[in-house]
Amino acid sequence: MRRVVVLVLLALALPIAASAGTIDIMNEFGSISITTAGISSIGSQLKYFNGITPIPASHSLGTVSFTTGALTSGSIYSGGTFAGGSASSFDVFGVGAWAKALVGCTSCKNPITLFVGSFVGAADWNLLAVGGPFGQTRWYSLTGTIAGWLYGGRWVTGTTTQDFISTNGQISQGVGHILVGNSQLTVPEPGTLGLLGTGLVGIAGLFRRKLIGS
Repeated sequence: MRRVVVLVLLALALPIAASAGTIDIMNEFGSISITTAGISSIGSQLKYFNGITPIPASHSLGTVSFTTGALTSGSIYSGGTFAGGSASSFDVFGVGAWAKALVGCTSCKNPITLFVGSFVGAADWNLLAVGGPFGQTRWYSLTGTIAGWLYGGRWVTGTTTQDFISTNGQISQGVGHILVGNSQLTVPEPGTLGLLGTGLVGIAGLFRRKLIGS
């Protein structure tokens, strides 16, 4: 009975231990093109990658780019929902020696692919506020779950929130400006996962022998 309890506890702990690490990403600047066919970013700079920042601060570490699928509900002007899945993308690229060292390939050519993925499910387009002179300024955010391949071949999931500013005239023309984007990827820990998996197999074997012996 004790072995059964231990086996159950390990099984419950396995998903928690396998996703203990995170990678924080921040991007700034650039713009978006937004139509009913989707949102596409243009020229957003990678400004932070898991503790690494550009030197000097006015420089960038690389780029962050994203696209969504078509508008599925609501409107561009007042907020709605855009499709994710295969019609979307979310990619992070590093430039410079730091990125080469991170992936362990000093001879690789820039840009270095740090993450390539897409939105999982819908991406929410939210109208946050309207203000400024004569109520012409509009603040928006795009939020969603992302998943894809991290450098080194690990499959990861996470979330992203991209904040924008526009005006009534610009948004009617499908133009917005990126203020800041914050993304977080949850990274599995293969060593911990393997250790727990080995333990589970061992305990299962002991339990099986106990049943056979009885």
